[in-house]
Amino acid sequence: MLPRALILHANGTNRDHESAQALEQAGAQPEIVPLYQLRSGDKQWADYQLLILPGGFSYGDALGAGRLLALDLSVYFADEVSAFISAGKAVLGICNGFQALVKAGLLPNLKSPATLTFNASGHFECRWITLVSRSNTCVWTCDLDEAIYCPVAHGEGRFVLANPDDLNTLQAHDQIALTYADSDGSSADGVYPANPNGSLADIAGVCNPAGNVLGLMPHAEDHIYPFQHPRWTRGETERGGLQLFINGVQYAAQH
Repeated sequence: MLPRALILHANGTNRDHESAQALEQAGAQPEIVPLYQLRSGDKQWADYQLLILPGGFSYGDALGAGRLLALDLSVYFADEVSAFISAGKAVLGICNGFQALVKAGLLPNLKSPATLTFNASGHFECRWITLVSRSNTCVWTCDLDEAIYCPVAHGEGRFVLANPDDLNTLQAHDQIALTYADSDGSSADGVYPANPNGSLADIAGVCNPAGNVLGLMPHAEDHIYPFQHPRWTRGETERGGLQLFINGVQYAAQH
């Protein structure tokens, strides 16, 4: 039986269908579920093996990007989300979903807070970037040998820590899952536009210490077919993001 993926849908979410397509291609059975169906009990969290928080502008980003969705996760569904994560099930938050996971305190599990704030450029960034995997602890990125080429589309994607010493903790616990890189895969070294938002240590994605929860800003789901590469008509079709979803689905199928 294919693992079932719960894709949360809030008002303003607009990347749920792309996430569903990536999961389907990876071998999962995705289902886009509006939050009210979970509140009413029409849908049950326990029926799913993967949880996806897709990108978009949940609740219009009122009060800040992902903040109201974070309240849903930490107030209305605190017990269900905690049980899902504690059971070791795979969780993925993309862009707005990453913002919600961080602001709900589910990532990166540090004593001091972290956040995703306004881009260093001072404006919305919509461009294709290169990602490289840095973590073998994260179930989504382990053994992800090839760089991923995919777009970012956000105004608040700069990852910062309240306590600078927490960067050492993230590194020690192998929680820096993905970083921005130059086109050849070498470190971006904080330089724009390879690092599109000014994130600390070029961080594009982090996981929890157990590795089953991943949040990332770039839209890996937007490059799962060769023809989605912006230069595919010139023969450039490599470095898609599908393998990231395959990793998560295969992990879910085995747990």
